[in-house]
Amino acid sequence: MDAQQAIKLIRSNAVNWNVNPARVGLIGYSAGGHLASTLGTHFSKSYNPNKDNIGLRPDFMILVYPVISMNDQLTHMGSKINLLGIEPSKEKVDLFSNEFQVNKETPPTYLTHCGDDSIVDVNNSIVFYQALQKNGVHAELHLFPKGNHGFTQRLPVNEWMDQMLGFMKREGV
Repeated sequence: MDAQQAIKLIRSNAVNWNVNPARVGLIGYSAGGHLASTLGTHFSKSYNPNKDNIGLRPDFMILVYPVISMNDQLTHMGSKINLLGIEPSKEKVDLFSNEFQVNKETPPTYLTHCGDDSIVDVNNSIVFYQALQKNGVHAELHLFPKGNHGFTQRLPVNEWMDQMLGFMKREGV
């Protein structure tokens, strides 16, 4: 709800804030990557009043070592329990396993992860990228062999930021 409200707030104030309402994206790291990927895959249903019918679909997503799936084989269990509870239904797990929610309307997405991530399995990014590819969505996936979870705090900024900025430039944002 909060993420949808943020998109709505930005777009409804775009003129006053000198923001292009067609260039509103989001970035999410780790569990925040799940929030971002949820907004990018669940945008067709408004969870807040939206009488002006403001578009809730982000124009792009950047997902950094994201939690994507709620399936036990991939998920970060703490994130799953915090979001869905201790024994969620299969329907709820599937609904919030965002690799299953990708369609051709999912926004262009940049993903980055480390192969040695010991907190969030790198396959979260890989399965999401594969779903994006299957649906014809522009996407980039950059994997670093080492750096573990939170690598953006340890690797030189240009090593990971230049790739991200390049994606944004190629997508016209």
